[in-house]
Amino acid sequence: MNPSRRNFLTGAVSGAAGTALAGGVLIEGARVDSASASPGTGPVDAASYPFHGPHQAGILNPGPEARQAATCVVAFDSTAGSRAGLADVLKTLTDRARFLTSGGTPPDLGIGKPPPDSEVLGPSVPADGLTVNVSAGSSLFDHRYGLASAKPRKLAPMRTFPNDAPEGPWLHGDLMVQFCANHPDTVHHAIRDVMKHTRGGLQIRWKMEGYNSPPRPSGTTRNLLGFKDGTANPAGSQASSLIWVDDPAEPAWARGGSYVVVRLIRMLVEFWDRVSINEQENMFGRRRDTGAPLDGNAEFDTPDYQADPHGYVIPLDSHIRMANPRTPATENQRLIRRSYNYDLGVDLNGNLQAGHLFICYQQDVRRQFETIAERLVNEPLVDYVQPFGGGYFFVLPGVRNASDWYGRTMLA
Repeated sequence: MNPSRRNFLTGAVSGAAGTALAGGVLIEGARVDSASASPGTGPVDAASYPFHGPHQAGILNPGPEARQAATCVVAFDSTAGSRAGLADVLKTLTDRARFLTSGGTPPDLGIGKPPPDSEVLGPSVPADGLTVNVSAGSSLFDHRYGLASAKPRKLAPMRTFPNDAPEGPWLHGDLMVQFCANHPDTVHHAIRDVMKHTRGGLQIRWKMEGYNSPPRPSGTTRNLLGFKDGTANPAGSQASSLIWVDDPAEPAWARGGSYVVVRLIRMLVEFWDRVSINEQENMFGRRRDTGAPLDGNAEFDTPDYQADPHGYVIPLDSHIRMANPRTPATENQRLIRRSYNYDLGVDLNGNLQAGHLFICYQQDVRRQFETIAERLVNEPLVDYVQPFGGGYFFVLPGVRNASDWYGRTMLA
């Protein structure tokens, strides 16, 4: 590693009060077709997405290719004093998510009461493409609520990899809620609403806001290193077969859920901007302007590794080649990404605190995310990305109808 970069990494300010964010692996993403957008169209402004169904919205509906422009991932510690109290929290969270994702006018509670809504969005709440995803961390299944026997088999605290720089205040959580919408004020409004109504049962542990830029000039959006991000997700039935849990060894309640990995990754953009374009493209294995693989002409061209066994065109240690070798043996390791950029301003050393909010869904964290992450250990990009937070969570199955609620079958 370049000495100046090493000094920066070891001297960066740490902790929740002003620091280096880090957290993960970039991992090559992929297109997912959705009803609201065609491949390569980028963010869309659909008015709303259905709340009820076997799976939660905001994963494949809309798909990653058409994901909303704004997000916030919030990890909570549960302060509910009993199993019944936890159920009440989840019922309240369901009620609020059901209203917020549909939109409407809050009730008039009278002059002597606090206002029913912050009115950040005005007197009537627009749905604005809002989706609310609720997931459980492994700590929720400890002794407090008698849920040990209901714990998903592959759920554990997030593993630390050799190039990670974990910071405690940015890790894990009992519950994780991801809010996505067409505009950031809708996300802000939803967070405040949920916090107001669950104050006695949930306490924020950490949160990270993110944004998704429009495609420039076309195709998928770009990360803060300037490269297209999310060019090759599995689509259609293959996507479903790789993310929804259907293993009979899992608890029955978990069928229809998914494992989600959240990684907070600081990007050392000042150093990246001093690297030659040739070196940048070799590290990714793609052209920066078009997103095309180095052996192709267009973003969605499939790289031909068999025709380049020695890596003369696409280096053997390039990100796309290590993340997805495109062999029969690695086909079931693919996952669905829904990642965003973030910007926290500057750290105490005057360096930009910006980076990548990496989010991926899969059936099996060990088979998919961790196997890919192991291949990426010590890849050339590690000099410019610094994982520092996040966690592993299990996405609860969808809320099926008006009488259902998040986690009902888990707590049954």
